[in-house]
Amino acid sequence: MLKPVNDHIKENLKILFVGFNPSIRSSETGHHFANPNNRFWRILHEAGLTPRKFDAAEDAKLLELGMGITNIVARPTKAADEITKEEYKEGQEILRKKIEQLKPRVVCFVGKGVYQEYSGLKKVPWGRQEEALVPGTIDFVAPSSSGLVRMRVEEIVEIYKGLGAVLAHE
Repeated sequence: MLKPVNDHIKENLKILFVGFNPSIRSSETGHHFANPNNRFWRILHEAGLTPRKFDAAEDAKLLELGMGITNIVARPTKAADEITKEEYKEGQEILRKKIEQLKPRVVCFVGKGVYQEYSGLKKVPWGRQEEALVPGTIDFVAPSSSGLVRMRVEEIVEIYKGLGAVLAHE
């Protein structure tokens, strides 16, 4: 039986990262973005969001930097396409409640598909969204950090750098 991965969340975060769901590797280790092919930790560092490249085992340390991690669906799977519509619908409601309670300044969706499932919108640009679903927060859409994503890591890092710019203007 695969174990869910605990959220690392608290009130008034600068950034709350939201992934699709935990990978099998994350379920085995108990840490977010633990698959060695996932570039999340490298991207955060290269975008200037962390002072060094963290290891997945240090995921809870993001809280010290005012950042947290959760997922739209808690059930670990090998691939995001295994997530059912019902799971997304339930996850969307749970996520919205978390955001309303925790009031992060920015909610960064790690993958356009995550935001599409959360918002119900089909056309979504990268970066800051015109309107947040939860008033008082900012919705920001960034590429998935999965090694399966066909974008160059440099392009992905540029989009993540936008998070720093958004925070600087708030």
